[in-house]
Amino acid sequence: MSIRPKTSVAPSSTELGASGNPILRELSSLDRELFAPFLDQLGVEPGTVVVTEGEHDRAMYFVLQGSARIARRGLELGEVSRGEHFGELALIADRPRAATIIAATGMELAVLTLERYDDFAREQPALALRVVRALVGGVANRLVEMTDSVGLLLHERSLPRRTNLGVTVGGRVRRAPTGTSLETLLPSFEQGRLVVAALVDKKALSLMSPLSSDCTVEALTVDHWEGQRIYRHSQALVLMEAARRVDPALRLWMGHSVGFAQRVMLEAPNADGLGPLAAELEARMRELIAEDAPLREEWWTVDEARAHFAAAGFTDVAKLLDLWREPAVPLVACGEVYVLSFGAMLSSTGKLSPEFRVLADEGALLMVYSTPPEEARAADASVPSAVPASHVQHARDVSHQASAMTRDQDRWLETLQITSIGAFNHACIGGDVSQLIRVSEGFQEKRIGRIADDIHARGRAVKVVCIAGPSSSGKTTFIKRLKVQLQVNGINPVGVSLDDYYVDRDETPRDEQGDFDYEAFEALRVGLLQQHITRLLSGETLRTAHYDFASGASHPDGGQEITLREHDILMLEGIHGINPKLLSSLPESSVYRVFACPLAQLPFDRLTRVHASDVRLLRRIVRDRHTRGATAAMNILRWPSVRAGERKHIFPYQHHADAVFDSSLIYELSVLKVFAERYLLEVPQSDAAYTTAFRLLGLLDRFVTIYPDHVPPTSILREFIGGSGFEY
Repeated sequence: MSIRPKTSVAPSSTELGASGNPILRELSSLDRELFAPFLDQLGVEPGTVVVTEGEHDRAMYFVLQGSARIARRGLELGEVSRGEHFGELALIADRPRAATIIAATGMELAVLTLERYDDFAREQPALALRVVRALVGGVANRLVEMTDSVGLLLHERSLPRRTNLGVTVGGRVRRAPTGTSLETLLPSFEQGRLVVAALVDKKALSLMSPLSSDCTVEALTVDHWEGQRIYRHSQALVLMEAARRVDPALRLWMGHSVGFAQRVMLEAPNADGLGPLAAELEARMRELIAEDAPLREEWWTVDEARAHFAAAGFTDVAKLLDLWREPAVPLVACGEVYVLSFGAMLSSTGKLSPEFRVLADEGALLMVYSTPPEEARAADASVPSAVPASHVQHARDVSHQASAMTRDQDRWLETLQITSIGAFNHACIGGDVSQLIRVSEGFQEKRIGRIADDIHARGRAVKVVCIAGPSSSGKTTFIKRLKVQLQVNGINPVGVSLDDYYVDRDETPRDEQGDFDYEAFEALRVGLLQQHITRLLSGETLRTAHYDFASGASHPDGGQEITLREHDILMLEGIHGINPKLLSSLPESSVYRVFACPLAQLPFDRLTRVHASDVRLLRRIVRDRHTRGATAAMNILRWPSVRAGERKHIFPYQHHADAVFDSSLIYELSVLKVFAERYLLEVPQSDAAYTTAFRLLGLLDRFVTIYPDHVPPTSILREFIGGSGFEY
């Protein structure tokens, strides 16, 4: 791919006239003879970059033969071919190149450089003026054509009625032209933390988004949990473009999240070659970060997007678009990789820290996300920020656990051929709703039965069953169903709640904000609990403890009276149930621990999948609105604190579990949507919770609605939507 040296002979006036260029054609034969000596003729091979976006070279080109592609920020805008010209603004106005021109075929070009134009203007001033006027007229015609085209593309959308807008930033109103990029209104860092997106009237938008109306603009940093998601989501997209650069045929997609890392799945992976592949992907990602390549947001028609993904082999995305209700589809791109857009993204790759890891991991890859750069670290490259080895090892451990936890459900979904939300929606409208519900519930019941069988198989060695899981994981219903299965096996569970073993309120530890920390391990009377359990297991009859939440008083013997009979087993439920320290006084073989949590979730496309924590939050919003009078806004604002407690007190101990129960139901978001949509719409736009409420509404909108008629009364979902056959 190259440009052949300039010919010693300029193009002839006949060649110029025959090119079909409207400017050259309008010149007389004599004018073309006078103009031709000031042009140089170039030969260009296919694939050659003739001009590069952003460069300041000053020359314009007439296309005598062949054609070229026009690209701006990686997006192909069209074609320039025989009879056309390009680069006149660079020549006349000294403007940087607005686009990149890449030869699609072999080309013959006539080039007018700045030096030759200056010679032309001195020797033929009248003719030079006519040529410039013709060039300016051509620019004007192109602007009119572009305006008409934009009007056709947006024929059903309202074009801006004002050229200037009032934007409130930092409490002050400032004027800004319509179309101003949000990135120009906000700093790169706020209080030392990276700004990843803008909150426009509380809606998270990418910094590259243009202003279109009066609004209030705030910075969204990585300190906010929504900001952290945007950062990691953007980094995953960069991984996909890196994979394309390594091998365009390489097909990978993001798997289940594992905390601060995420599994990356490959089609037909070569296990022996994953180590070198991981290293090469890391290197290409760092190249992209150094390039500060833009992440682009585009709107495509549904037909155009569906055809693109179908041609690329992403049939699940095409299925999702089959049922897309809007006339256009938002996409986000890095380089040549396009994915569906489900919210804000970073504006460019340069905002990412280069300190991350891509690792080979049991037949897949593992992306260990980087810590977002801080202002001090960005200013001083000597500040260490590498991913520590302990961090990497912990990510591996959690990944292996998550893989084991989700394996059965993933295989089951593959058997049903429901491996994406698009496939699920198609199954719903195909009349399979009731069967999907029955099979999903049956799968869970079988898993509960297996856990009960495992406990039974261990014989009389198991004395205590401990059950723990994060908020809204469905523990309460799971315990009731497990009790039934244990009773089928001849085992009678006797329940004891850890909540009754809190210390007195004035002894309760406090968190960083000074509030009572009921989730701290030290908030429990562990010694009393261990003493009671030891006595019960030795055959004594005693009263368990009771905690009065109204008064904050602990009553060591104020609970129920219990005597364990021959076939009885203790069942403990609480946040610390799988922490080995809870029952450290007992032999390890006498304790059976169960971790319950919704885990396996379906993907939208190869980048984005439903996050398990979003499922739990939606469950909680619906349940608490029904039974506790708590609004969606209250739950959203409380959620970061809830999640922090889980990460501290539950997830670090999940590997101690003897069994894992995945409480997710393939159909549940379609049912939760019936209730959650209204509750989320109740969140006022002025509320800090609106950012998350707006995102969750967009998430639910992608699911076919299922009314709860077919949900059985024993379903875990009934714990949240009501109508359960169990008493709580």
